[in-house]
Amino acid sequence: MRRPAIIVSLLLSNFAIGTVLAAPPPWAPAHGVRKKQERMYVGYSQREWPADYGVTSGRCNTDDVLAAVGAVAGGVIGNRVADPGNRTIATIVGIVIGGVVGDRIGDRIDARDRACVGHSLELARTGQTVRWVNPESGLSYAVTPVRDRESGCRDFDLRVSPDGRGSAVRVVGCADSAGGWSLRQAASLQARQ
Repeated sequence: MRRPAIIVSLLLSNFAIGTVLAAPPPWAPAHGVRKKQERMYVGYSQREWPADYGVTSGRCNTDDVLAAVGAVAGGVIGNRVADPGNRTIATIVGIVIGGVVGDRIGDRIDARDRACVGHSLELARTGQTVRWVNPESGLSYAVTPVRDRESGCRDFDLRVSPDGRGSAVRVVGCADSAGGWSLRQAASLQARQ
């Protein structure tokens, strides 16, 4: 009678050990199957991004973006990544975006807004509008890619205003291999309602 109990005990302990070894705890680093199953977002530039920050649903999540660009103690200090190729979010680089929307509003655009614009250009479909409100400045944003170009550039409408209304400007943004978008030109202002 003792022998069947030992056999049953061994079988149950092997089953328990197999179950424990099958799946790592949620806090463990993902080195195997789970890492391969993590969703990656392929952007317009064909680069893979680990997060969409809400862009694919039409709303840029400014809190998550703020963490991604390296915020500390309530102040945005920019995308603090030593190697631009390791960015976790696309961003506007180069010329100051204020030159496109005017100095009065342009002075209030911060790193989280540049990242939301860049990630919108990466992940939004043509014709899809991505919106957000910067909680610090109170500015409302709307980015709508309107045309894809063969050169790795996209035409897009950008609306920045204190009240969500106002005019939009047509801008050409071009992607680089490191996840940055530079603004090439802006067309004349066009009233959008």
